Amino acid sequence: MNKRILIIALILSALLSGCWDVDEPERMLYIHGVGVDFKDGEYEVYAQIIDFTNTAKTEQPVTNPVQSEVGHAKGKTIDEAIFKLYHSIDQKVFWGFFSFIIFTEEALKDGRANPIIDNFLRYRETRYQIWMYGTNDSIQDILLATPIINKALILSKLGDPENSYEQESFIKPINFRELIIGLNEPNHEIAIPFISVNKTWANEKGGTNTTALSGVGLLSPKEFKGYMSADKIRGLQWMTKDTKRGEVTVKIDSNDSVEFTVVVDKLKVKVKPVVRKSDVKFDIDLKMNVTVSEFHGDVSSEEIKKGVIKEVEKEINDTYKDALNQNTDIYRLSEYLYRNNFKAWKKHQKNGKVELNEDSIQNINVKIKKLKSQRKSFTETIDK
Repeated sequence: MNKRILIIALILSALLSGCWDVDEPERMLYIHGVGVDFKDGEYEVYAQIIDFTNTAKTEQPVTNPVQSEVGHAKGKTIDEAIFKLYHSIDQKVFWGFFSFIIFTEEALKDGRANPIIDNFLRYRETRYQIWMYGTNDSIQDILLATPIINKALILSKLGDPENSYEQESFIKPINFRELIIGLNEPNHEIAIPFISVNKTWANEKGGTNTTALSGVGLLSPKEFKGYMSADKIRGLQWMTKDTKRGEVTVKIDSNDSVEFTVVVDKLKVKVKPVVRKSDVKFDIDLKMNVTVSEFHGDVSSEEIKKGVIKEVEKEINDTYKDALNQNTDIYRLSEYLYRNNFKAWKKHQKNGKVELNEDSIQNINVKIKKLKSQRKSFTETIDK
């Protein structure tokens, strides 16, 4: 009886199908980042293939310091360039870890961004959570840059931007999903982070190339409207609901001799459209908590509050006006009207945008709910 059962089990096991179509992980290469440029009528694609050696937590030192290699190919289309890359790749490529894409300005111009994104989203392994960046630097240099202390590339600012955004919410990261929504809905424009090669850090072997946020690119479905450097977009962080934490440095006396830095958190933004017969104005209300981390000289809590409010208002206005010069509604004021009063938006909009001028922002009201300092003498809480 036992022999009969054994024979039946052997026959049945022979008929069982295994995972014959599953690729072995060690026989695959993994795309982590892609860069796209456009020159002389051709697309140039850069692919970053990563090594997962540094990803696993281990007490043993990593013997191979090379975390990635970058390939490069050209083609009349994105697919042609990618398939030319395949010519020189030793193993099958897996796209399931594809985390970010970098565009040059040329690749963003003339509405090229949308078809490029559509092309990558057609791969069944890719997702809408892929982060998007622009750059004015060499894509190859950026893809070859390594995180500080040689941390795993999947934990870099490019592949995992939300981590550092929690500590300093200067430029909001944008993924494919947010980009598509931003371009499809009023005002049909969006600001995408721009990055550059940074040489701020060094180790015992010399300088280290890392990446840093350098500004934003202003994008619409049909055109690239231009680039705004980091010093021009300081107001954007105060108008972004996702801002977690930021800083403001303020000078408050006539001789600019007293200065201090505050950390801003608990930010709440409310934009109220004020509809008139001939135009629309906007009132902006901000509430925030402020912590004074350093300053020189003797100042009162009231002077600090006035200084912070004045500087935040200035940054919001300056960024708004600089963006207007590039015909961009950087704070998406048109969308606030669209959500708040569709009838008025329909009356005043043109191609999804409401006509704006330097006076369209009518009032900026900044309220500091809580002021804290290491100097206990003026730690203060302000009731709502």
